[in-house]
Amino acid sequence: MPIETRVHGAGGTVSQTAADLGAEVVAVPVRTGPVAPAAEVAGSLPFTLDELLALHRAKGEPGEITATQVRIGDRVRELLLYGVGEAAPADLRRAGAALARRGRGRTALVAGVPAGDLSAFVEGALLASYEFKIGAPSARKALGTLAVLTEAGPRADAPAIDRGTARARATALARDLANTPSGEKDPSWLAGRAEQVAKDAGLTVRVRGEKELIEGGFGGLLAVGGGSARPPRLIELSYAPDEPADRHVVLVGKGITFDSGGLSLKPNDNMKTMKTDMAGGGAVIAVMSALRGLGVRARVTGLVAAAENMPSGSSMRPGDVITHFGGTTSEVLNTDAEGRLVLADALAYADAELAPDVVVDIATLTGAAKVALGLRHAALFASDDALAAALTRAGTVAGEPVWRLPLVADYRAAIDSDVADINNIGRGGYGGGSITAALFLREFAGDRAWAHLDIAGPGRATADDAEITRGATGFGVRLLLDWLTA
Repeated sequence: MPIETRVHGAGGTVSQTAADLGAEVVAVPVRTGPVAPAAEVAGSLPFTLDELLALHRAKGEPGEITATQVRIGDRVRELLLYGVGEAAPADLRRAGAALARRGRGRTALVAGVPAGDLSAFVEGALLASYEFKIGAPSARKALGTLAVLTEAGPRADAPAIDRGTARARATALARDLANTPSGEKDPSWLAGRAEQVAKDAGLTVRVRGEKELIEGGFGGLLAVGGGSARPPRLIELSYAPDEPADRHVVLVGKGITFDSGGLSLKPNDNMKTMKTDMAGGGAVIAVMSALRGLGVRARVTGLVAAAENMPSGSSMRPGDVITHFGGTTSEVLNTDAEGRLVLADALAYADAELAPDVVVDIATLTGAAKVALGLRHAALFASDDALAAALTRAGTVAGEPVWRLPLVADYRAAIDSDVADINNIGRGGYGGGSITAALFLREFAGDRAWAHLDIAGPGRATADDAEITRGATGFGVRLLLDWLTA
């Protein structure tokens, strides 16, 4: 659902801007220490800001808020002293999020922002304002307007505000796609959203339906989607920059619109979050939506392998052998290891037909990645050290951290099959479920620079925290956008 909060730059003083906008809330930043600012808005207070911070034992930590009241013009307004730490991008992102949450139900908030990455502050504020709700709106609506004042002034601030807004709206799109209930969201629905994105963002799009998938030999997609009455799709979005491209990047996303586990049926509790099992595919669509606005110079192709994994008389069975695009065969030992089967087709297609310089896939793939790294870090696997380093840097800058795990050569034997080229789950005795899944995918990526992001942990959240909101997080969108614009 669209983010309703609007951010714009302002000039002059906090007090004058608040009076002009009719803002109920004003905010001034506090650095670690805490270091109280020389804020004109506090001139009418009967105490100093230092005294107020001392009373509340404030430390200036990112996201910390100390509140009081102040008269501006003919109205009493809320004054927030908000912590920004050292004003690093991560600090400003968290600070912006804290202000947006505090501003819920208010028409306008005016905030002084310290020197630093203003786009990170805007991004945090907008993402914390995100909400997905079907039915009656929340009692406390999102903050209406956030006016920001910096020493640079509104004209100089505009590019950073635009950049932070674009990245936040792309992330919100990924959240929307993943949060949409699966009763509405099937592969055809997801393809329709991609077509609308292409129209709005100046992209070209091709959607392969069941007939074309059969003719093209996309056996993984067909097998996984075979149990559903709603057939699979392969979505292909293409972006060409206005100037000659410096490289061709292919992004591949897992688009399982609901994962019951198939005949290897999941327990009920494990199905409750499976509407978000296409979070990787949603991230790819969202990244594609922002490329032109951010002026990305690479040519980028986004592939989303979309299917619904359901049990029925036409479902794939344990023991089946699938022939993937390009001819590699895989033995199905567990129908709940379906994401790698659809990604395999897309990776093989990218390698054989698209001639990319680099391929990155993103997927909520394995519970093993969550066990290894928890819910904040994605697992990164890569065939190329420079690519791994670039993605790691981008994740750090974006606030979407990754941790590189090894493609252990000795574990390759775990996916050997007696009746096919490979199997889809890994034999017992090896462990490392996220590693064997990545090794499976590597079989289809060819000799090109390739990376795999397993976002099973950070792709969804159980509670609000800073810019993260409960439900789908849109993890990977900002990371990939940072990497593509670096």
